[in-house]
Amino acid sequence: METSSIVQKPALDEGTLRLARQVFQCVRDGDLASLQPLFDHGFPPNLRNESGDSLLMLASYHGHHELARALLRAGADPEVANDRGQTPLAGAAFKGYVEVVRALLDGGAQVDGHGDDGRTALMFAAMFNRVDVMELLAERGADLRHRDASGTSAREAAQRMGAEHAANWLRERS
Repeated sequence: METSSIVQKPALDEGTLRLARQVFQCVRDGDLASLQPLFDHGFPPNLRNESGDSLLMLASYHGHHELARALLRAGADPEVANDRGQTPLAGAAFKGYVEVVRALLDGGAQVDGHGDDGRTALMFAAMFNRVDVMELLAERGADLRHRDASGTSAREAAQRMGAEHAANWLRERS
């Protein structure tokens, strides 16, 4: 007869929770000097918050390219998506952070990676008129004709969002 047992994890103590909050705030602030010693001593680089945002997602979303590179060197996975299915590359593309996009691609992010909705970083960049990001993604092999789960292309998404420069850029390359 097979039985299953429930393993209860111990509750985190207040000191551990305080450290986690401090680390997430340091990441939002881009405070690499405070974080590097933690990474050097094996702090888990794929730690996630209550929204599923990894340290790398927060560094990427806030435009901290040097911190993103340090996290990648420490072993952060560039494909860890948050609870909304967004990857750090999609977040950086949405915000228009070219140097973060470059760091993520250099660190192994999939240029055409996407969540269940099928939206790639190029699509996010196109929707928000981030042509400089689109150019970098295209240089790195992004599929300009990819369609999301609903069948929408990056050009169509850009047009719907009123991102005319991005839509024209894509039209010229189709």
